[in-house]
Amino acid sequence: MDHENMCGVHDEPLFAQIGHVIPEAEADAFHNEEIKKIKLSDYRGKWMVLFFYPADFTFVCPTELEEMADNYETIQGLGAEVLSVSTDTVFAHKAWHDTSDSIKKIKFPMLSDSRHELCEMFGTYIPEEGLSLRGTFVVDPDGILRIVEVNDNSVGRNAKELIRKIQAAKFVREHGGNVCPASWEPGDETLKPGLDLVGKI
Repeated sequence: MDHENMCGVHDEPLFAQIGHVIPEAEADAFHNEEIKKIKLSDYRGKWMVLFFYPADFTFVCPTELEEMADNYETIQGLGAEVLSVSTDTVFAHKAWHDTSDSIKKIKFPMLSDSRHELCEMFGTYIPEEGLSLRGTFVVDPDGILRIVEVNDNSVGRNAKELIRKIQAAKFVREHGGNVCPASWEPGDETLKPGLDLVGKI
């Protein structure tokens, strides 16, 4: 018998870490007027964006989620899917979706993390508030976490910058050995690390 497994040691970390496969998790979601179960592993083979926010019926959150909804087709065009996550119940998500013009635009699944498992796994949970920080996590088709952005809840995010980051991560994945410099946009030159570049950039 494998002694490490007997001691509870796992091949992959129990918390999401850059460069590692994210742990498996399941959550209820409100999506397309239905409540359904979603597993993170359902999205293997695609890029996945986990978009954590503090709470439904708040102030900055609807501006961010509306912007994500407005850019959802562009993100899907990159082979990526969006999952929004908060500690609200799926019933709160439905009520918000039914009453807010901004949230009515959302076509991606809205996950409920009422037990705080996802927030704790991705390090966004605020125990004293029972809420999540604003966290964006980009996972590649192999389930490996590639990009992390976590903000104080008073600072909103930028969907266009997220799109740029997905484009850069996709380019690096598809062009092994190349890296994207600051503010890289599709069509810009990339870099191939090597001794010949040392001290010349």
